[in-house]
Amino acid sequence: MKQITPRLLNWATVLESSTLEQAQRTSELPFVFPHVALMPDAHLGLGATVGSVIPTDRSVIPAAVGVDIGCGMVAVLTQLRAEDLAGRSLAPLREAIERAVPLSAGAANRKVVATAEPRVADLESKAVAAEFDPDHRAGRWREQLGSLGSGNHFIEVSLDEEDRVWAFLHSGSRGVGNKIAQHHIAVARQLMERYWVALPDRDLAYLVEGTDEFWAYIRELTWAQHYAALNRDEMMDRVLRQLGEFVGTPVDERQRVNCHHNFTQRETHWGKELWVSRKGAIEAREGQLGLIPGSMGTRSYVVSGLGNAMSLNSAPHGAGRQFSRSRARRTFSREQLREAMAGIEYRDTDAFLDEIPAAYKDIDQVMADAVDLVEVRHTLRQVVNVKGD
Repeated sequence: MKQITPRLLNWATVLESSTLEQAQRTSELPFVFPHVALMPDAHLGLGATVGSVIPTDRSVIPAAVGVDIGCGMVAVLTQLRAEDLAGRSLAPLREAIERAVPLSAGAANRKVVATAEPRVADLESKAVAAEFDPDHRAGRWREQLGSLGSGNHFIEVSLDEEDRVWAFLHSGSRGVGNKIAQHHIAVARQLMERYWVALPDRDLAYLVEGTDEFWAYIRELTWAQHYAALNRDEMMDRVLRQLGEFVGTPVDERQRVNCHHNFTQRETHWGKELWVSRKGAIEAREGQLGLIPGSMGTRSYVVSGLGNAMSLNSAPHGAGRQFSRSRARRTFSREQLREAMAGIEYRDTDAFLDEIPAAYKDIDQVMADAVDLVEVRHTLRQVVNVKGD
């Protein structure tokens, strides 16, 4: 860990100057307390840095969570072993998962399936309690429950250091979370303009605790975070069913870990009640299990938090981008992607060029930088990778 200023601490060995400058601007906001913590995977984001932990006193910055509210990971340890998958093509398993889970931006189920009905009912009830109608944000939120999305969202079947089979996936609150975030980011900007508040970046617009606008955001944010967790659980249940059908025996779930890495919640640090926003960071209290994925084709990790107070009990959420999507497409070839994915069953397409591992930071360096934040419990290597275009 390196102290950049009294209000900015950094755990990243690899860090662009523009990212550091962005994080420093955020740390100088008067309601940030005690400091912004930059995670080992930090990189430039919209308004707030991806891979940053931002504690705020009696205020929140909607862009400090971002537009994929509640985005995160879920992983399940099964009773299966590598030999249960060996000796045959894994393409049918990948294709079965792709049929079971709607992929890509905007994709949705044709209808609310039976397994999703109790989760939808739960969300409807919580929306009433939160005093808002999610239909006004996104009309297909029910049908999108159990869908993946695109970009760096993925589903994987992996093996750990003991050759045990894990299912692992990454997704968030889909279209409804995006619309909730965009609405409240716009509201915060309007309030800044109304009250002549000058900011170093308009995307750092904030809401003040005690106002109607603040509590409306917190209620909808909390709902969207719950949606994201249920969305991951719904997809995971489908993946496990397909995995069971592929091997010819029902999956026995031994352990499930489900964690956000884009979220805000109330926490106490140094005796003060704060709103802590993690944008591309997981909570890592002492003994708390978490998930840190590598990039497409690289290792992922099941970790246990060390409760590092200076990081506000936080840890990185993944590898972190080094190349923008457009630059990655200009730089890398499909053949290079094939080389990086050797031995892994995946859909061979140019659509994933911007997700090539070389477009991301070295996950080994990220984990080395996180040595005082988490302890590695399991190291996972992919054998099947599913992504949306």
